[in-house]
Amino acid sequence: MMFDRLMLLLAWVAALLFVAAGCMLTYEVIARYFFIRPTIWAAELSQLCLIWGSLMGMPWALAARRHISVDAITRLCPPLVQRGLEVIAMTAILAFSVMVTIKGWDIFFESFERGRTTGTMLDLPSWVAELPVAIGFALLAVQAMIEIVGLLRGKEIPKGAHE
Repeated sequence: MMFDRLMLLLAWVAALLFVAAGCMLTYEVIARYFFIRPTIWAAELSQLCLIWGSLMGMPWALAARRHISVDAITRLCPPLVQRGLEVIAMTAILAFSVMVTIKGWDIFFESFERGRTTGTMLDLPSWVAELPVAIGFALLAVQAMIEIVGLLRGKEIPKGAHE
């Protein structure tokens, strides 16, 4: 499915953003402590990489069941009950994601309209760090809906990476 491919692509982009953040912070530490030449950009840009990476990777993590999940009790339930509980959990994720998407969009749009900046040395527009909240949670809502439909159609409940 096209959405699955997009989520996999975003997961790889997220991984690269995490690597970039690690490289920037390593550079900052070396520049600061060994050469006494701190940067004005490394900390802020690495934060942006971590924000974008975390939020763009959420839908893939849900689809692959790589998120934190406590299922010690639900695994003891019969399969039909497990499926029902999984649908309830995905519905809660969907509802929460929709609310965060709406509020995140409002915050982004207000910052964009007003021209807010970070107030740091780089003085980047604030919306650069706020936009991924709306995008990431909108994509998470879509993924939760895909999971709900799959579960209702009889798709096996994914067990995740801990198996």
